[in-house]
Amino acid sequence: MLQLLIILVIVAVVSGALGFTRLSAGAATLAKIIFAIMLIGIVLLLILAFMGIAILI
Repeated sequence: MLQLLIILVIVAVVSGALGFTRLSAGAATLAKIIFAIMLIGIVLLLILAFMGIAILI
């Protein structure tokens, strides 16, 4: 999922520099959504780790 995020950010930057604003906006929106999902997942895993609940054995 991190690879997809990096690819979308690169696509957004390059397409924005070349003037493709709709493509750039779409890629940036998808990158924001994926980033938020990953951030929520990391926070949940950290909370569970501090509580001592091992779900990734």
